[in-house]
Amino acid sequence: MTAEAVEAGPLAGAHDGDRPLRIALLTYKGNPFCGGQGVYVRHISRELARLGHSVEVIGSQPYPVLDEGEDLAGLRLTELASLDLYRQPDPFRTPKREEYRDWVDALEVATMWTGGFPEPLTFSLRARRLLAARRGAFDVVHDNQTLGYGLLGGPSAIGAPLVTTIHHPITVDRQLELDAADGWKRRASVRRWYAFTRMQKRVARRLPSVLTVSGSSEQEIVEHLGVRPERIRVVHIGADTDLWSPDPSVAEVPGRIVTTSSADVPLKGLIHLVEALAKLRTENPAAHLVVVGKRAEDGPVAQAIERYGLEDAVRFVKGISDAELVDLVRSAQVSCVPSLYEGFSLPAAEAMATGTALVATTGGAIPEVAGPDGETCLAVPPGDAGALAAALGRMLGDGELRARLGSAGRARVLERFTWARAAQGTAELYREAIARQGAGVRR
Repeated sequence: MTAEAVEAGPLAGAHDGDRPLRIALLTYKGNPFCGGQGVYVRHISRELARLGHSVEVIGSQPYPVLDEGEDLAGLRLTELASLDLYRQPDPFRTPKREEYRDWVDALEVATMWTGGFPEPLTFSLRARRLLAARRGAFDVVHDNQTLGYGLLGGPSAIGAPLVTTIHHPITVDRQLELDAADGWKRRASVRRWYAFTRMQKRVARRLPSVLTVSGSSEQEIVEHLGVRPERIRVVHIGADTDLWSPDPSVAEVPGRIVTTSSADVPLKGLIHLVEALAKLRTENPAAHLVVVGKRAEDGPVAQAIERYGLEDAVRFVKGISDAELVDLVRSAQVSCVPSLYEGFSLPAAEAMATGTALVATTGGAIPEVAGPDGETCLAVPPGDAGALAAALGRMLGDGELRARLGSAGRARVLERFTWARAAQGTAELYREAIARQGAGVRR
């Protein structure tokens, strides 16, 4: 037997069957309260563990939050510390001399000082070092959109076959922020910050196995990153349908619209929802908006709220528990996803799972999740505040429509978008990657 065959591990042969896998799940940002990547890691790791696999989540700050339980004995967290340069309350901080451990730390600080975002690269370098030191500990390495140079080189470099999740190309975010940038200085700043996307583009083209969450994202990955279509597999993610479920005991608040959004990320389209609310309130003064996300004290959204006199009609909530968040969505008459683009849209799936009626744009993969207009949601073009206001007004004014769309939306999620189904599809892709590596070693 060759050294390469030994390195390929016990699962490299053709007779893997349903043997439990040893999975390293990498995430450079893992907190589920800070964005979709953390939500993905939390739920996919839990469901993989419930299938009997051993899952070690390796993450940096803000660290992943993993579920616990008697059925999750195979799930654990390894903290791979960065310098945490963007932590609150002192983001963009300069570390003290004694905090530096090696050249990767120096690279992290230098990249920040020059206006770039270092974490995908520096996390990948630290992960490569850890994986090399623990060669043979894992059957497969699953990278959650780091796309850093450190993960190249195949099993000889990181000790196991690599599967990479790309939720959507970050080049889409970059272009939308450039389009929204005011003045050359702001555009130059956006370009510096997103310089890491050049690395991600180069890395993506060399990946043997890419997992993505929607057909829309698959097409974007081919067009924006140049990944060959035969290397990509779509595995839909979904909602925790036990948590996100209807509860008739939660009272519906008249006029309440709920959305999940970062205030001044152009991609999320919150500015258009605020403009729609201003139009809507001329006919429905009870209409009001609750935004799950951080309030921006300045910027386009804050200026729009002030300009339209909506200070008492828009409320931001942050740091609430899962149970409180679910009850908030249940209490709304309408849930809204106003995004210009989404690679999947977990907020849409979760709101639908509660039976709350949905108004959503057709940006990116949202129609794949939300379904046909008039059957499981009301759909509007992205960036169109007038169409958004009309759909919200129609939904708020028609209880029968809300009930019908809410019921159909939950049925759609139960049929297509659950984390258990996502874990099964992901594990199948792991086994394909392992078998492909084994075949390569034999050749």
